Amino acid sequence: MITIDFEDVFEPIDVAEDLSFMTFNSFIKSNGYVNIKINITPLLEPLLPNVYNLSFGPYSKNGEIDDFAKINHSDKNKVFSTILLYALTFLQANNEITIGIDGSDDIRAYLYHRMFKSNKEYLADYFMAIGVDWYLRLLRNDQIELDVSGSPFFKPKPEPFNYNRASIDLYRYYMFHLKK
Repeated sequence: MITIDFEDVFEPIDVAEDLSFMTFNSFIKSNGYVNIKINITPLLEPLLPNVYNLSFGPYSKNGEIDDFAKINHSDKNKVFSTILLYALTFLQANNEITIGIDGSDDIRAYLYHRMFKSNKEYLADYFMAIGVDWYLRLLRNDQIELDVSGSPFFKPKPEPFNYNRASIDLYRYYMFHLKK
């Protein structure tokens, strides 16, 4: 279980002036540290306007974020507290935006799901959490709605995060915005 505490975070190493990225060092159990980059970029999903995607991880060999990396952090609580505090800072400067986070695999999605559930009271002071499922619309002629290329047209269905939803019933995307 991850416990979020905005008073216990890593110091930033580098921060973009527009707050679109930040780096920090996380200590790992095998001694030493790994440099973690947080990116906040527009989602570019027309059905989810004003949503920015949050991604994080160490740098890959080509200089991009490796969000599939397996890291044995010494303090996972501090890592996720740092990431969410940075997201809070970004949202305070951009209060009309919603941030989304997508697990690159089911293990990470499960981690995010449990993180929101286990920190419900703490995070509720700052954020409104939203879960997003995707659906296909069945038309009256019993055909599914298709996009312009003839592929199934998946649409997002955001809803307030259901804290009673079982952890095995993961959302496809997790979003949050400032509490209003």
